[in-house]
Amino acid sequence: MTASIIDGKAVAAALRARIAGQVQTLPFTPGLRVVRVGEDPASGVYVRNKDRAAQQVGIDSATLHLPEETTEADLLALVRRLNDDPAVDGILVQLPLPAHIRAQTVLETIDPAKDVDGFHAVNAGRLATGQKGLVPCTPKGVMHLLAAAGATIAGARTVVLGRSNIVGKPMAALLLAADATVTIAHSRTRDLAAECRRAEILVAAVGRPGIVKGDWVSDGAIVIDVGINRLPNGGITGDVDFAPASERAGAITPVPGGVGPMTIACLLENTVEAAIARRQG
Repeated sequence: MTASIIDGKAVAAALRARIAGQVQTLPFTPGLRVVRVGEDPASGVYVRNKDRAAQQVGIDSATLHLPEETTEADLLALVRRLNDDPAVDGILVQLPLPAHIRAQTVLETIDPAKDVDGFHAVNAGRLATGQKGLVPCTPKGVMHLLAAAGATIAGARTVVLGRSNIVGKPMAALLLAADATVTIAHSRTRDLAAECRRAEILVAAVGRPGIVKGDWVSDGAIVIDVGINRLPNGGITGDVDFAPASERAGAITPVPGGVGPMTIACLLENTVEAAIARRQG
């Protein structure tokens, strides 16, 4: 068996096109503000990509770039001003932040209605309890990819490898809400390979290159590789050993070109959803 490739670039492009069409019908322009502190090079590339993607779909997007030495108090004051700005529908504070700034304190200062990253405890709680709220972009993107792959989620045995607040936990909550039978596996799980082999849908999100071996994948499983790991030669690889896994899986995402493009597309989707909820109820 050779897996079909789930093309995240194509799915993301279709989602961006749908968002652009939706924005054109709105009587207002959704506003997104991205706050970047310091000179982390990866953050710089990512933020520029976000700005470009937002502007292409008609969102009013701007990045507020603060120096490395910005104090936590000054950053919190900026976030509060954005909370109060009626032209701003979405606020994203780019991580990582400098070591002297407490990231969780900053994230919890964002108005939950403008929390387009979906990281605020209020939105996390809404997701966990089945209420409507803003959902973290990467897990939301995975759900779009599963839909594009024609996955039958209801009743499926799913394994989420990873338990972070950004991907693992919200991913499990979304799958559970879609009526999957969900197992969260992690570094302390006994016989991790056996847990993965039980999965009809396997989502790998631990940030360890090639941790999921080909023989960890059950025949015909759908494999979603969230990992983006930088190699010493500058290349990028995922959490799944792609070549042998693709010989067993029914469908699989590549790295790059799988989950990555979906994250920004879902940020745009969240921004529009936040704008509509705020301005139209």
